[in-house]
Amino acid sequence: MNPPLLFMVFLVVFLFSGIRIIFEYKRALKFRFGKYVKTLQPGFRWIIPLVETIQVVDIRVITINVVSQEVMTEDNVPCSIDGVVFFKVIDPEMAVLEVEEYKFAITQLSQAALRDVCGKVELDTILSKREEMGKNIKNIVEVETKEWGIEIIDVKIKDIQLPENMKRMMANQAEAERSRRARIILALAEEQAAGKLLEAGKLIDQSPSAIKLRLYQTLSNIASEKNSTILFPFPEEVLPRQTKQEVD
Repeated sequence: MNPPLLFMVFLVVFLFSGIRIIFEYKRALKFRFGKYVKTLQPGFRWIIPLVETIQVVDIRVITINVVSQEVMTEDNVPCSIDGVVFFKVIDPEMAVLEVEEYKFAITQLSQAALRDVCGKVELDTILSKREEMGKNIKNIVEVETKEWGIEIIDVKIKDIQLPENMKRMMANQAEAERSRRARIILALAEEQAAGKLLEAGKLIDQSPSAIKLRLYQTLSNIASEKNSTILFPFPEEVLPRQTKQEVD
């Protein structure tokens, strides 16, 4: 092959092998002979092949699952708790140069913080204050990650697994609480109904015509059955007076 042509082919391959395209949501750290040079911004970039290399860092919000951790709460209840961590790389240079595998490091920190925070509170607190527990875990993790150029966006507790006997106990407790509330509501309803009956009795006692209207209503209800015969052993005109005397 012609040497000039061979040189041209080699030059073209050399130039093309150094082309790099960096997406908008990424940054690239450029190293020359292993030494950090600068951070490349998004767009078309070229590096010297065999001399320079790049390491790409994603600067979007990243999600990491915190695998289930066995935790003994303050009131000695064993449970398994898992969660999720949301973080973002703020300084790509620090994230690469200050810590090896920052994702793995954040995962380990989050697991340790989860066990530490949940182990210092009772089970009821964990169940009822998940948001607060997540914030406490976030505060612990972000103390370390700030030095790595990483911002912890949020930490959420996803699931809490309890022993079967504890689930049964909590179900029984909830059932007892529902039964207690139902009895209280029933007692209040009976109290209100008794008060209304007392008020109605006083009104009837004060008005003879009310007694007569009540009688007519009762007779109407009896007559709706169509199988009863109603007899009046006394004149209807004396009914209010007699009833009034009986009440007195």
